[in-house]
Amino acid sequence: MELKRVVVTGLGALTPIGNNIEEYWNGLINGVSGANSITHFDASKFKTQFACELKNFEVTDFINRKDARKMDKFTQYAMVAADEAVLDAGFDLEKLDKDRVGVIWGAGIGGLETFQNEVLNFANGDGSPRFNPFFIPKMIADIAPGYISIKYGFRGANFTTVSACASSANAIIDAYNYIRLGQADMFVTGGSEAAVTMAGIGGFNAMHALSTRNDDPKTASRPFDKNRDGFVLGEGAGALILEEYEHAIARGAKIYAEVGGGGLSADAHHITAPHPEGLGAKNVMLNCLRDANLKPTDVDAVNVHGTSTPLGDIAETKAITEVFGEHAYTLNINSTKSMTGHLLGAAGAIEAIASILSIKNGIIPPTINHSTDDDAIDNKLNLTLNKPQKRNVKVAMSNTFGFGGHNACVLFKKLD
Repeated sequence: MELKRVVVTGLGALTPIGNNIEEYWNGLINGVSGANSITHFDASKFKTQFACELKNFEVTDFINRKDARKMDKFTQYAMVAADEAVLDAGFDLEKLDKDRVGVIWGAGIGGLETFQNEVLNFANGDGSPRFNPFFIPKMIADIAPGYISIKYGFRGANFTTVSACASSANAIIDAYNYIRLGQADMFVTGGSEAAVTMAGIGGFNAMHALSTRNDDPKTASRPFDKNRDGFVLGEGAGALILEEYEHAIARGAKIYAEVGGGGLSADAHHITAPHPEGLGAKNVMLNCLRDANLKPTDVDAVNVHGTSTPLGDIAETKAITEVFGEHAYTLNINSTKSMTGHLLGAAGAIEAIASILSIKNGIIPPTINHSTDDDAIDNKLNLTLNKPQKRNVKVAMSNTFGFGGHNACVLFKKLD
């Protein structure tokens, strides 16, 4: 069968460096760090006392208080980003075949704060099993796409993908496949996460995964830098409207880019550490290129997973040199996590959006906070350090990897 073409017709973002697409993009190209001391709770006793939290965000500016109380923050964030993307796509809800519009959403953890608070309330109570009736509906990771579909009446495929930090990239790939196989006209897809909680910071601290640069949090997320010491936890959401090309053309839609391909792989190595030679990362990029029917030399830019961990950055850059050969040195490689921190299950979505906007605007956002080269990372690679770079981007790739060895890669093309 002939596969359908899939395009991006709407975007929405709620991030530590901007609460909508315009603010997010301006934050990226201006090299803004979203890291600050934690305000959500008293973090003074934790090894890490900072994170990339949302700024100047009041959920009641977007969702009425009664409804917001029924949602964990990760669902609130999903609703806000999805609303922006739907508005941006500019379709007439009354003219859509809602049986052919779905929602596939990514969340690595889901309602962590809800779970944490309910258990603490029980533990600090008199032992009676008194739980909020919204405890389970607020906590479960699949509830965000449920709320989105209910609001808009979208009756197509509806589920959450859970593959740790690769979750929202997996969601985008699933939505892409449904549309190109002719099973849907449109999807709201992306991901959200709200893990800046006592349980989130404490859990990742116990794994020695987070930076502990408490004296200078704004420079703590420093991918590729010799002195990196772990990732910085972030929160927020990213949403994309994927649409079948002819359907988009028929309604006169604005088109940001075409989805060129998607790849998946597993490290099959360790539950948290990457394969030391980047085998899974290599395979996922090759799988994505094969799916897109493109050569490595067709790619202009790679938004890497680039979390600022000692092992991960080395493994990923090794994989890039393996996949791209000499062409690796002509690529623009960047890690926007240097600014946003790591949004876990939402990372793939907001980084896909960064890649799409690089195609649209001809600018590669920088990898900020770099001061010292790491001898274990090929110094001939253009890591787009500290300043944005102008470039005509025709093909951009976005990598997202997750605990458990899950790897996802999405490729976007400038529309022919």
